[in-house]
Amino acid sequence: MTLSRTYLLIYFLANLIPYVVSITFNFTNIGPWNENLEIVTEGDAPYISKYGIQLTPDDIPSALLGTAGRAKYVRSLHLWDNKSGELTSFSTSFTFVIDSYRKTTYGGGLTFFLAENNSVITAEQALGLPINITSMKSLSRFVAVTFATPWGRSQDYVGISINSLDSVRYEKWFSNVPGGGVCQAWVTYNSISKNLTVSFTGFQNGTAVRQDGLNYMVDLTNELPESVIFGFSGSTSRDDFYQSISVISWSFHSLDLPSKDKVGKVGLIVGMWVAIIVMAVLVFVLRRWKQKKSSENEVEEYGFDLEMNKDFQMGIGPKRFSYHQLARSTSNFDENAKLGEGGFGGVYKGFIKESNMYIAVKRVSRSSKQGTKEYASEVLIISQLRHRNLVQLLGWCHENRELLLVYELMENGSLDLHLFMEKSLLTWETRYKIAIGLSFALLYLHEEWEHCVLHRDIKSSNVMLDSNLNPKLGDFGLAKLVEHEKDTKTTMLAGTMGYMAPECLVTGKVSKQSDVYSFGIVALEIASGRRTVVYTADETQI
Repeated sequence: MTLSRTYLLIYFLANLIPYVVSITFNFTNIGPWNENLEIVTEGDAPYISKYGIQLTPDDIPSALLGTAGRAKYVRSLHLWDNKSGELTSFSTSFTFVIDSYRKTTYGGGLTFFLAENNSVITAEQALGLPINITSMKSLSRFVAVTFATPWGRSQDYVGISINSLDSVRYEKWFSNVPGGGVCQAWVTYNSISKNLTVSFTGFQNGTAVRQDGLNYMVDLTNELPESVIFGFSGSTSRDDFYQSISVISWSFHSLDLPSKDKVGKVGLIVGMWVAIIVMAVLVFVLRRWKQKKSSENEVEEYGFDLEMNKDFQMGIGPKRFSYHQLARSTSNFDENAKLGEGGFGGVYKGFIKESNMYIAVKRVSRSSKQGTKEYASEVLIISQLRHRNLVQLLGWCHENRELLLVYELMENGSLDLHLFMEKSLLTWETRYKIAIGLSFALLYLHEEWEHCVLHRDIKSSNVMLDSNLNPKLGDFGLAKLVEHEKDTKTTMLAGTMGYMAPECLVTGKVSKQSDVYSFGIVALEIASGRRTVVYTADETQI
């Protein structure tokens, strides 16, 4: 029996006795593959894209109308048992973005909620919660943690709301909505102490920080029914106060909820449970043994140590692909599927049938001078970054003596093709949008993420354009992490001739300022439509 069939049987039996089964999941990279199977969307225009749950539109024309959306887990949570009086504990964490696209006027917000199964979503003024806007009364019972960005108040805040938009507890929130920074939140409920605790991150001086949280003593058996739906809701105000709200990752865990009078029913299927669990364990052990053998082969082939393999597996977001899966998606790396070639190797267009999406696969050349090091750097660094102007890394693979990186497909290729090879005519408005988007990416790398990231190879061929000609900076093979408060210089010379700051060649050091110099060269190319340097040697040579 395959592992997937075993899981299906366990899932079936779990639904026979929901009162003893907890809910646990960890969606590190929410995408279209989660929709309807694990996450259900409701409301005006919510959907799940490859960037996460989009609770409000990310395109301006739709957002101007003012919308509200909701996304809930496909199964209800058995919160407490009426006969035994038992109440479950739970914890959840999630990352999200509220983005007003650099506007300082905006309105709306995001909530994590628990509500009655028959509750409905309401208009944008109520954050998507079941509230009657006219009477301001609750249409059904709910408990919510709100990340409010109201346009009429001078300070955004995080609050706890129970059957009302008014917060029973709240704290100031340094949200950085104009910058679209990625925030994280943790919500925990202790059924013994009846304590609901909320922790969250904000931004100070452009740097992500963990703020002081808040807590509230509440007995959820008095506020909610036995079974509840749970998930996220969000809304955006109309006209110039619009904002885009998305949830990138989500994990949840609840404890088992015993029921004393139903032990007999459990005993009827204990035998089936034991048999299925034994089979699952056997399949799991076999699978782990194969993975271990594969990892040992990788260590032997590339010199990766075991700690590096562990870091790859623990990376948030991208997942591990098999070589067979990527070879099949690119027709065994057919030359007709090749999108381009560089000093690192080739990039191929592929299609993953299971996810119904197109991808770009970078195949690191075995002759690349620092291929293994650049591959490891890209996986470990870019997998942690989330920004609309950075190319998203979807996955990775090192099998069969191959190093492969999987990215979202950029339909319009790299910027240099449009500037120098006349792939398309870029208007001045588009060129301005590209330059601004690239500057946002650099600001995020240098100032807005928890660490400072030196890209060290900013050039027009590393700026990719999506279907709407929005820019996304890619190729982090030479990138380096440094602390914000420490010296940002590094002694390793890296980059491309013509884009490197002159002092780098003299001192052998790079910094934030040298990245900005490279950005300036690209901006000059965007404005003039001409290469700043005509190469007479290979661009990887110095």
